[in-house]
Amino acid sequence: MQDLAADGRSPGTFDAVVGPHLNAAFNYARWLTRNDADAEDVVQDAAIRAFRYFGSLRNDNARAWLLTIVRNTWYERAAQRGARPRLVEYDEMTHAQPDHRPTPEALALQQQTADRVRQAVQSLPDDFREVIVLRELEGMSYKEIAEVVDIPIGTVMSRLARARERLLAMLGPPRLAGEAR
Repeated sequence: MQDLAADGRSPGTFDAVVGPHLNAAFNYARWLTRNDADAEDVVQDAAIRAFRYFGSLRNDNARAWLLTIVRNTWYERAAQRGARPRLVEYDEMTHAQPDHRPTPEALALQQQTADRVRQAVQSLPDDFREVIVLRELEGMSYKEIAEVVDIPIGTVMSRLARARERLLAMLGPPRLAGEAR
């Protein structure tokens, strides 16, 4: 495989540097595309692009670099099909209202119903879903998410907050064990 020079670029082969992040790339693509077959296609195209431009990877975060390529590949495919990702426009009046929904601790109790949570995440607009997946499932930092999604860190934090609010609203307050449904 392709080795990088010792001029500040990431040392190693493509397989050694990028290979460990292919599972994360597939997981991210699956959340973006909402199905395994399309996710496989997106990751395959992204891996080819990553290999082609491997020399442009500096001593940087290979995972964030690969996930950025996955995201861009997905958006390009959606644009070619004429599909537009669902994005939510920020409305100051709507989002400035005080929020009386359940707390994050209450959300933790919702883990009893993993299928409901998965369905709720799937129904989020694309811009909210991708930051939630990258933060909560991939464990990426706000800075890494900002690099992958190509937005400011403040926007990452705002989208995460709004995505979490929507998830809370969709899932409702937690039920205690033994409560009637």
